Amino acid sequence: MSDPLLHHGGNLAAARARYGDGSWLDLSTGINPRAWQVPGDLDINLGPLPDPSLLAGLEAAAADHFGVAPEQVCAIPGSEMGLRLLGAVLGGRGCHQVPGYRTHGAAFADSLPLSAGSPVPGDAALLLANPNNPCGTLRDRGTLEALLAERTDAEGWLIVDEAFADAHPEASIAPLVDDARKLVVFRSFGKFFGLAGLRLGFVLAPRPVLARYRALLGDWPIDATALAIGTRAYQNRAWIDATRTSLAARACTFDRLLEAHGLLSEGKSPLFRLVSHPDAATIFERLARTHILVRPFDYAPHWLRFGVPADAAALDRIDRALRHG
Repeated sequence: MSDPLLHHGGNLAAARARYGDGSWLDLSTGINPRAWQVPGDLDINLGPLPDPSLLAGLEAAAADHFGVAPEQVCAIPGSEMGLRLLGAVLGGRGCHQVPGYRTHGAAFADSLPLSAGSPVPGDAALLLANPNNPCGTLRDRGTLEALLAERTDAEGWLIVDEAFADAHPEASIAPLVDDARKLVVFRSFGKFFGLAGLRLGFVLAPRPVLARYRALLGDWPIDATALAIGTRAYQNRAWIDATRTSLAARACTFDRLLEAHGLLSEGKSPLFRLVSHPDAATIFERLARTHILVRPFDYAPHWLRFGVPADAAALDRIDRALRHG
């Protein structure tokens, strides 16, 4: 049986089973630990079925945030579900770039893993993340436009998973989504807004593609809670702008702590740092014994991914654990 802690981040149940109960600091995901605070005056009626106008309002607010027309946006109950339906919606062959999300390999019935820069065979769809996870590689808009042109010439799709792109709006290719391009973009609500349990994501695509998603998802794909919270959050421009600034500052502060312990970030995102170290397994154990969970990798045993801590108290706890175990 595979180790559940090597499969994905956020598996606190497995960590507690192995290292005991207590007050855990979970740094194994790239979820913002300073979540958007749900307003007390937000009125959510859970009695009736959600009104279709609420879904349209959420998609319009999200579209404004993404820089795309509302008719190119379909809300889904988490971007992972949208990715897993991708092959059924688009058909054809797929390729996914590695290293990357495990889910990308499950998007198409038969998906070929490709390293960055490898040629895509024929008209196969190319699925990649920008910025990438876990290594944080960020492609600029121009690079993505070149990939889109290459796929268009080959009559294939370009699919970009922008789960961590809220901190990098200038690099997003979302504004290029329209009915004339074979471009699909996925966006996640939970990572940047720190509310992953809400299970809310979006597919940005040509309208015929979105029509297939809507047919699969049914009439009420998003519950009333997610509709209300997501709409209000995307309308909160002040919080979004301030969070982009604070995430970058906290990540730089975290770099200094890691460097003080001889841990250099090989990959970077404002929401996580990827560290490469020959004794990564020992460092993981040292942290886990003090109830700090980071993300190890079965395919790269020298890697550890650290979510960026929320505050000085979390930084101090990590510092003490790295010093003394």
